[in-house]
Amino acid sequence: MSRAEMDKLGWDECDIILVTGDAYIDHPSFGMALVGRLLEAQSFRVGIVAQPDWHSADDFKRLGKPKLFFGITAGNMDSMVNRYTSDRKIRSDDAYTPNAAPDRRPDRAVIVYSQRAREAYPEVPLVIGSIEASLRRIAHYDYWSDKVRRSILPHSKADLLIFGNAERALVELAHRLAKGERIGEIRDLRGTAFMVPHGWLPGPDWAEADSTTVDTPGAVHAHPDPYAMQATAPTLKVGAGDPAIVRLVGRAERLAQHKAARAHTAIRLPSYEQVRDDPVLYAHASRTFHLESNPGNARALIQAHGEGAARRDVWLNPPPIPLSTEEMDHVFGLPYARAPHPAYGDARIPAWEMIRFSINIMRGCFGGCTFCSITEHEGRIIQSRSEESILHEIEEIRDKTPGFTGVISDLGGPTANMYRMACKDPKIESSCRRLSCVYPDICPNMNTDHAPLISVYRKARALPGIKKIQISSGLRYDLAVRSPEYVKELVTHHVGGYLKIAPEHTQEGPLSKMMKPGIGAYERFKQMFDKFSKEAGKEQYLIPYFIAAHPGTTDEDMLELALWLKKNGFRLDQVQTFLPTPLAIATAMWHTEKNPLRKVTADSESVAVVRGGRQRKLHKAFLRYHDAENWPLLREALKAMGRSDLIGPGKRHLIPAWQPAGTACSTAPRRTPPIADAKSRPQKLALATRRATPAAPAKPSPPARRHPDVPRHPLSRHKGG
Repeated sequence: MSRAEMDKLGWDECDIILVTGDAYIDHPSFGMALVGRLLEAQSFRVGIVAQPDWHSADDFKRLGKPKLFFGITAGNMDSMVNRYTSDRKIRSDDAYTPNAAPDRRPDRAVIVYSQRAREAYPEVPLVIGSIEASLRRIAHYDYWSDKVRRSILPHSKADLLIFGNAERALVELAHRLAKGERIGEIRDLRGTAFMVPHGWLPGPDWAEADSTTVDTPGAVHAHPDPYAMQATAPTLKVGAGDPAIVRLVGRAERLAQHKAARAHTAIRLPSYEQVRDDPVLYAHASRTFHLESNPGNARALIQAHGEGAARRDVWLNPPPIPLSTEEMDHVFGLPYARAPHPAYGDARIPAWEMIRFSINIMRGCFGGCTFCSITEHEGRIIQSRSEESILHEIEEIRDKTPGFTGVISDLGGPTANMYRMACKDPKIESSCRRLSCVYPDICPNMNTDHAPLISVYRKARALPGIKKIQISSGLRYDLAVRSPEYVKELVTHHVGGYLKIAPEHTQEGPLSKMMKPGIGAYERFKQMFDKFSKEAGKEQYLIPYFIAAHPGTTDEDMLELALWLKKNGFRLDQVQTFLPTPLAIATAMWHTEKNPLRKVTADSESVAVVRGGRQRKLHKAFLRYHDAENWPLLREALKAMGRSDLIGPGKRHLIPAWQPAGTACSTAPRRTPPIADAKSRPQKLALATRRATPAAPAKPSPPARRHPDVPRHPLSRHKGG
């Protein structure tokens, strides 16, 4: 990180310099450390410029000129999500910065850092990556500016964008550049995107498939009469030449030819100008993009940017092939210091504090939740580490991490319980185009066996010096109910009083737009959870997470959710309003009011969208129906909805008619409630699956519900660079 360290190592220059918006923490849960150690293992000299001063190019010259390339990332999180709330207000802290200090990274950090790196050394190749670049690789709706922005490539002027899990592409790129190959000639790496002249194709055997319009009628072909007599002949005359042999082509050969042709076909998406001006084409482009996300069958994508002579194409190669278990073990087994860089001294870095005793056991998620960005970045195919690798890392934490008390805070990833789950048939997996393996129902081809995960849990807690293994990653309860043995193992040994799960809603309307299971799956899991908690002699609770104002949600949906919360005794402390993030399907719904989960046309399904600040505030207020500050807004809404019957002092009412002094609208005359109404006053209840009683022990406050692009746990958002 400094010239002094370079001098100590005897380096006169770095081969590669990585720039990040995060503090440098040498731990595999942080993308910079992971790719830095990986490149170091390939004998490259790697420098890290962490949280540089972007107001000039001076900090980008800190380590001198890199021999091969600059690698630019915003960090483990998108810089806009990191800096702003769903209400577009600046956050007061930054979990990835020493002492959580705000304003240590700019808005749209990848673009700003790229500009400064170009200023520092204009001739050095520039490679961008991580979550921010991945989610902006094509034209996308930007919530913070409320407009469709171009791909990040023309904004940043980068030579190459690496999206998704970057290990393979980075290693091959570094070696090819080291051999003298020009970066502008490297066009065949999976998981990369770049700018090319309009109409460019990799070779004469490539073709374009036009997907720039909707509702285009296809050609009308006459169907042959199967009963008609047709003349056949063993040979056909071709002009005046020799006869051509008629050969019957078998199914296997036809499929092979089709597959070869498909592999050399690129889909042309509607241009930036088209999706900017036409919401229907934006939704269509979103659907096409997501249907081409399976590494086994995805085709290259093209999107034009600009008009006239300035028109150029963004070219996206197919997504990267997932890492094997052996490759995952290698990546996570590199010699990490497992600590922040010494330059930070005793400064506290919240993201590090949260994951320092955690283990990332897998990547990817096949849930396909439309509001989440995991699948756009890590993909739907689960990549798992071996038992040996996981247990070895636990021992490393036990033996080398200061402050370890014997408690591992998590064994997880994007989800807690998808470890080693995969399609039963690799051929089916490679040809599948489903956006979710668990919606509307769990695919019959999906192996949902929890036995490998149970084995990891048992062996991990049996290690000497390990007192407890907690599970903090979000649980897919629709998968868990298929394995009562797993639920029993989890509830008996790995729940520290609370277990977080994410139903997100109770009503079919919003759930269908989220691609989440119905509330019945939650109820089944709750029954199992309560049963096994009782058998274990433990008082444990579920923490459900919900999203307000998601596309497809009406005021009536939020009212029904509020009634469900009250019926079940929930008084949520912190809730989250939907935040549209780039490339997510739910963001396309929010921007276009169309449903990309189905074929998009001008007349296709419309989606209810909550845009106005007042309505978004109302939907959030329904989740916190017990907060007296929200009662005036809720009273007004209930009256407008014709549900005044829910205002009153009884248990069947949602909110009371009276307003406590010192709360919203307290200047209005306050009616003192009668003694009989005392129970309707707000009371602090434990967040539990059953109504708390005064004798119930106090429980710690649950963690804040953050936006889906903000990890529920840092391990759930490993970036791979």
